[in-house]
Amino acid sequence: MTRVLGIELRRSAAIGTALILAVIGALLLYFAEQIYFADGWMQLAMTMRLYLALLWPLALAAGAWQARRDQRAKVAELFATTPRPQAQRFLPVVLAMTAAVVTGYLAMGLAGAAWIAGTATYLPVATFAVLGVGLLALVAAVWLGLAVGRLIPSPVTAPLLGIAGLATLLLIPGATRPKGWLALLLSPIYEMNMPGPFQTLPGVASAAQALWLAGLAAGALLLLVAAGWRWRVTALLPVALGLALGIAVMPHEDRVVRNAVDMTAKELVCADGEPRVCLSRIHAGLLPEVTGPAREALTMLATIPGAPDRVHEDTTTFSPDAYPAETADVVLLSITVGPDAHVENSADLVTDVLVRALSNPYSCEGSGGRTDALAAAFWLRDREPVLNGPHDPTMVGEATAIWQGLTSLPADEATARVAALRKAAVDCTATDGTLLGETR
Repeated sequence: MTRVLGIELRRSAAIGTALILAVIGALLLYFAEQIYFADGWMQLAMTMRLYLALLWPLALAAGAWQARRDQRAKVAELFATTPRPQAQRFLPVVLAMTAAVVTGYLAMGLAGAAWIAGTATYLPVATFAVLGVGLLALVAAVWLGLAVGRLIPSPVTAPLLGIAGLATLLLIPGATRPKGWLALLLSPIYEMNMPGPFQTLPGVASAAQALWLAGLAAGALLLLVAAGWRWRVTALLPVALGLALGIAVMPHEDRVVRNAVDMTAKELVCADGEPRVCLSRIHAGLLPEVTGPAREALTMLATIPGAPDRVHEDTTTFSPDAYPAETADVVLLSITVGPDAHVENSADLVTDVLVRALSNPYSCEGSGGRTDALAAAFWLRDREPVLNGPHDPTMVGEATAIWQGLTSLPADEATARVAALRKAAVDCTATDGTLLGETR
């Protein structure tokens, strides 16, 4: 059997299929839009699932193309007269094409993994479930393509089936509206786009998807080896069973994925030494990049009374809304991972920590004090404000004028005003203009 499978791999479309899926998948990960998987492994698995929008139709078309091989070689009637069972005759090609789609998808994953391996240290178990459902979706697609290609061995079957597969994936959300949970069950790409750093996919949702796709794959396999119309009708049974079980298991609520938060990913992991600098578990691999600048900022803040002495990552989520506990001795710092899988605007981290310490937290009703905070931050850094990071030119220009006024004051008075700004920020009452005794 191993020898037969080896021959099948060389002579079938398997190797070409694996290469096409791997290359197109890797290109999609890096060039389709932004690199949305830079935060970690779950984000990579979900992004790979999103791009099944193209890979799934390609697997369908590859299966249909391979199924027409006997027809192209004009040996279909000859093989049909042999006494070998249908299942035995199709087993090598099924195994070869299955290996092809699995290899291609995993190669796509390795291309993404190489990009984030240096900074992604948190690997949740749910990642393997998301990856496994993606593999099962491709296996079901290639088996369905083989079955349809065998029933309709026409040159146009493969391209038309690929187009139909793409259209189906795109139309499922609209066809199932307002039942978003049903779209999540039927489509392997639904709600997989732009995953946040704390995003996850509940295990029960992955289980429901697996049941539906397993039923679809089993039905496609029965259809492929069916010798008559009765067996072809029987092939609908596993599909119906998989759908019924999937519906029973899937939570019947919308935004199953959007509202799912990995609480373990939000847990804080701290760097060794003092002052304490802690990031969420999913960003723990970025601690070497953040710890130095954060501690430098805390050292500068230590010159004002009531200064904070710790930096924690701001693990706020908005769907659902959840804010970390705020205390006067902690600065909450937002961490954004750039496309290179490292901290975005890492050169401005010192300023970011200072600004967050001297302005109202995002959880306050008013978010004022940002311009004053920027001016005070550069006063603590003993340098003129510069345009860097997320600050717009107008804000930097206003902060420069405030900074000039602050530097003209005696050191004790300037320190007192910065300390008053910090106290106002803790009380959610910081407003622009208070540093120089103005009101805006």
